[in-house]
Amino acid sequence: MAMDLTMAIFHAEITVLDYESTGSLRGFANEPWQIGMVSLKNGKVDPVSMFESLLRVDVNRPFNPHAPGRHSMLRDQIAVAPTPEELWMQVRSRLTGYPLCAHNVATEKKFTRLMAPMHKFGQWIDTLRIARKVWPGCPSYALEDLVVLLDLKLRVDDLCPGKEAHDALYDAVASAMLLEHLFEQPGWGNVTVGELASM
Repeated sequence: MAMDLTMAIFHAEITVLDYESTGSLRGFANEPWQIGMVSLKNGKVDPVSMFESLLRVDVNRPFNPHAPGRHSMLRDQIAVAPTPEELWMQVRSRLTGYPLCAHNVATEKKFTRLMAPMHKFGQWIDTLRIARKVWPGCPSYALEDLVVLLDLKLRVDDLCPGKEAHDALYDAVASAMLLEHLFEQPGWGNVTVGELASM
């Protein structure tokens, strides 16, 4: 599916995603252990599209002790979760042919490319870069702080009961809520996919 970069972002379907990872340790590359994603359709978060999965990490592979998230409580489940390659066929349709979005996209770009190195992915929209331009002067641009500063936390919590920051689905929904909030501001519904991706 060809991506129309001139389409108004409000009318595009956007896949927002987040990974949680092991963190790096000497002798061990950083690996994802959880993925979460949700779609924005016509400028609104689509709760039906919410998806999450653990990703396999060898049970003997140490995690960086500073890596956030609930991984220490889930090691047995993580050890038997699907590998990124095994999960690919399930998520492929969500990750190809659509703009992709994350908060500070470098990690998500890296892990998504590792999942399917032979595939080309669409434009990436970075809610961190956008937030710095649209809401200058915030005391913090960490995702968990922005949703509080912009009064979005209750909406995220309602969609992700029992979850909190540094859960992949929670963070994907939080990033999506940032975009939804942006589209509610005057004039932002007419910004194109290409313009937003280049910010």
